[in-house]
Amino acid sequence: MAHETNQTLKLPVLVAGPVDVNRLVRELEAIDDVMLQLKLRKGGEAVRVPKTSQLMDQTIQLNKLNLLHEADRKSLSQFLAAVKKQSPVLHISFSADPSVVFIEKLMTWLRREIHPQVLLTIGLQPTIGAGCMVRGASHYFDFTLRHKFDGKRELLLKKLAAGETPAAEAVS
Repeated sequence: MAHETNQTLKLPVLVAGPVDVNRLVRELEAIDDVMLQLKLRKGGEAVRVPKTSQLMDQTIQLNKLNLLHEADRKSLSQFLAAVKKQSPVLHISFSADPSVVFIEKLMTWLRREIHPQVLLTIGLQPTIGAGCMVRGASHYFDFTLRHKFDGKRELLLKKLAAGETPAAEAVS
């Protein structure tokens, strides 16, 4: 079943970043090459069809594609090229590697609330401590605990100097 527009195709949640999209493009090119070889070769000659990755399998299933059909391969190729060129990319830095489950939940939320084809790169900055920093094309957001304390620095120093324990509402 060929798709008429690239807008009807979707990215699976596990295709999170530009690296994943590039991987899918290379894999699709390899499949396309094999299919071309099958066309050019005479019957009886063996051609090894590449095994598809989990990312490709999810992409195929989500979009109900059949990569044996040239129209579906072309549609997916055009869609992936458009994603590479036009999709917004966010960079989020954490203090430690986030779990796969967390990334899946984050990508689901980002694609629902920000953009259906948003891509994500994850960085590590151990100095963050808690929270994260988010950078887009033209915006930067600091959601770290350090940033939160910077805004309350004077209150924190005053309370510490007086020997008091800062109240929870002063920090939040």
